[in-house]
Amino acid sequence: MPTDDTAACLDGDLGLPLRPAAAPAYAAAEAQDDTVPVPAYLRETYTWAYLSPLGRRVFDHPLVVSAILWGNIRRLIRATCAEIPAGSRVLQTACVYGDFSIRLAEAVGTDGSLEVIDVAPIQVEHCRNKLTGFPNATVIRRDAAAPGRGVFDAACAFFLLHEVPEAYKADIVRAVLGSVAPGGKAVFVDYHPPARLHPMRPVMALIFRLLEPYAKALWRREIASYAGSLASGFEWRKETYFGGLYQKVVAVRTGA
Repeated sequence: MPTDDTAACLDGDLGLPLRPAAAPAYAAAEAQDDTVPVPAYLRETYTWAYLSPLGRRVFDHPLVVSAILWGNIRRLIRATCAEIPAGSRVLQTACVYGDFSIRLAEAVGTDGSLEVIDVAPIQVEHCRNKLTGFPNATVIRRDAAAPGRGVFDAACAFFLLHEVPEAYKADIVRAVLGSVAPGGKAVFVDYHPPARLHPMRPVMALIFRLLEPYAKALWRREIASYAGSLASGFEWRKETYFGGLYQKVVAVRTGA
């Protein structure tokens, strides 16, 4: 995981070009995929969901993803893509079950590019297969806390933060912010504390307790609070959905 100093280094890379890297650079990055370790928390907590072929087959279906998000997946994907102008260079910080990556690749269009990163080899391979028909999309094995691929017009973390420990949340948020060019956006979509009388509140509390041990932190903290000193360099806005159960937080980088 990067330290605050690492985040600052990412922050200082803003002089790099905003267009996609040349093909040899992608090939070099992919050749180093095996050097990226799978975090211990992921092996210990989510092997059943993300590191197992059976889990991938079970969960990577539109109806399953829709059920997990109580029918809100299409709405949340549309809300994310609405933040991405056509022609943008976009970083997606983890593979996502369903067709999120496909919709994002469509949103950036042929004049833009999408780079998807993930630490799990099985997820990288599967996402590459999904995006075979999109020459504007690249999938590489990287850690979301240390993307290390220059700057982007936009970067998004779609239902990633609730799955990682607290310190890792901060590392990811800072790394995502450090990957965004001036005037660009960081988009975070995730869980949010629902209204007190929301009928799904006790259900989600039980699900978090049994299956998602890191998720309930997002009921106690604002995503912007994980940014630390980097927060002041961005303009923040938040929208909530489905009675407050989900949130979209957008941070727009200010300054030159």
